[in-house]
Amino acid sequence: MSHMPKFVQLNEEGPREGFQIEKGPIPTERKVELIDALSETGLSQIQVVSFVNPARVPGMADAGEVVQRFKRKPGIRYTGLWLNSKGLERALATGVLDIKGSLSLTASAKFLARNQQRSMEENVAAQHDLIRLYKQHNVPIERASIMAAFGCNFEGDIPHERVLGLIRTIFDLAEEHGLTIKLVSLADTMAWATPLSIKRLVGAAREKYPELRLALHLHDTRGLGCANAYAGLEMGVDEFDSTVAGLGGCPFAAHKGAAGNVCTEDLVFMLQEMGIETGVNLERLIEVAQLAEDIVGHPLPGSVKMGGSLKPLRAAAMH
Repeated sequence: MSHMPKFVQLNEEGPREGFQIEKGPIPTERKVELIDALSETGLSQIQVVSFVNPARVPGMADAGEVVQRFKRKPGIRYTGLWLNSKGLERALATGVLDIKGSLSLTASAKFLARNQQRSMEENVAAQHDLIRLYKQHNVPIERASIMAAFGCNFEGDIPHERVLGLIRTIFDLAEEHGLTIKLVSLADTMAWATPLSIKRLVGAAREKYPELRLALHLHDTRGLGCANAYAGLEMGVDEFDSTVAGLGGCPFAAHKGAAGNVCTEDLVFMLQEMGIETGVNLERLIEVAQLAEDIVGHPLPGSVKMGGSLKPLRAAAMH
């Protein structure tokens, strides 16, 4: 049975997800140009930078400067990413971003070791420290994410029981600190998900935690980004992370073609054709996707920026 949502929340991550993996240095002003252009598309949330170690992710060395230079537009949440207390403190110090707390666990011990140099136990312990820091700064915590939820390049398939156990761990952490987690994002960090595995894991999580709202963070490495999103939609998922033009990818995932998240304009096109609202102006978004390609100086994987929307073709066919 299908539970298609009527509205889908898209969290745009192109500026962060994209510029963290590009090999050449991208000038700060061009990063700001992309953020300001995205602000004119109707998107309601844009992740602009990550506060991570610049020695490991050189593309984010100018995060503080980017944050001070883009133009905030009312009604849009501008967010950042951090993986530890130091990153959070840097984000708070900007005084510009919309800071919301999020807990993060990883379903693969091997990927966690590569990505954050931590064991599973150390990562759970670190969440306690992060919660204390969030509370100290009156930052609300209502969401969590599980990385590598569908599979791992270093560990293989991830059992559902492990992911469900991590959701339980998240609830236990929250309870210990008097918090209520309302949403958990399941992240296909290394692009192992297929439409069937999306349905199975989302279904298993729904069965065990029926009140929990789920979001999906999908990658398009094997061309299944939109197909996986469709499978999520059929299971009632109404929130997705995406990147304009298909920018980005994880620098620690060891992909030959580290495709980014599912492409924003491709997803918006699909949703519009299904009659599902996003609040996004597709024609404007296509222009921003073309701008993104100009900024990075090489082709990006998004399809709709090449094919265009059907709107002008339908209008021409009427005459």
